[in-house]
Amino acid sequence: MPAISPLTPIRASDHTAGTHGTALTARNLSVFFGQHQVLKRVSLDIAARAVTAIIGPSGCGKSTFLRALNRMHELTPEARMEGDIRLFGEDIYARHVEPVVVRRRVGMVFQKSNPFPTMSIAENVTVGLRLNGLRDKTTLTERTEQSLRMAALWDEVKDRLHAPAISLSGGQQQRLCIARALAVQPEVLLMDEPASALDPLATSHIEELILELKRNFSIVIVTHNMQQAARISDFTAFFYLGELVEFGPTNKVFMNPEKRQTEDYVTGRFG
Repeated sequence: MPAISPLTPIRASDHTAGTHGTALTARNLSVFFGQHQVLKRVSLDIAARAVTAIIGPSGCGKSTFLRALNRMHELTPEARMEGDIRLFGEDIYARHVEPVVVRRRVGMVFQKSNPFPTMSIAENVTVGLRLNGLRDKTTLTERTEQSLRMAALWDEVKDRLHAPAISLSGGQQQRLCIARALAVQPEVLLMDEPASALDPLATSHIEELILELKRNFSIVIVTHNMQQAARISDFTAFFYLGELVEFGPTNKVFMNPEKRQTEDYVTGRFG
């Protein structure tokens, strides 16, 4: 993979044609934690500029799959991976590829909002940029506003950017974390149950935001909420016991699944 500046990302539009190209490909992906195999030879294409939902019961490997897409599992000492993952055709596990660059290009938003409590709202947005060496105040100011606007938070915080991030509500904190991920201009955004700890109104804001963001970003979301997956995703992958059972357009997976196991899960017979 050629050297990539942390602040000059390759955009999805540079790689794709038509409505949906492929942003990420996983081939024969297996993940182990010690002797325990969590994922079993999963092969899946993640569409560019679309929302892909990962569904399945607890413990089926959803979050493990998500973390493999930006090498987060490498932070766990006993974890190891087999198989191949490519970002717009580039092997993200190649020896010369730095994990920090992968994680900048493939951002992550976690289940629980995690703003840095000792930092202001503005500092939370720009922390990743500063870690990447950006110091120009004008650029930092512009990127702060741009990112907060993309996260649908600017109008709510523009007059108190220097207030502590923890002064925000739970839903606002989660949108701040999304703004922080967007500030470094990723190509793919991974979301692990981003609304599970939020009230219905805040959840609605997050879902509206996801639908807006897919115009410019490829999004992968893990969710236990079947209604949420049906509302916001273009494609759905159903995992069970570490295996990919079924994958396809969301309408088909929910309305006309090929596998009985999928039908049982999406209709609430188990899980």
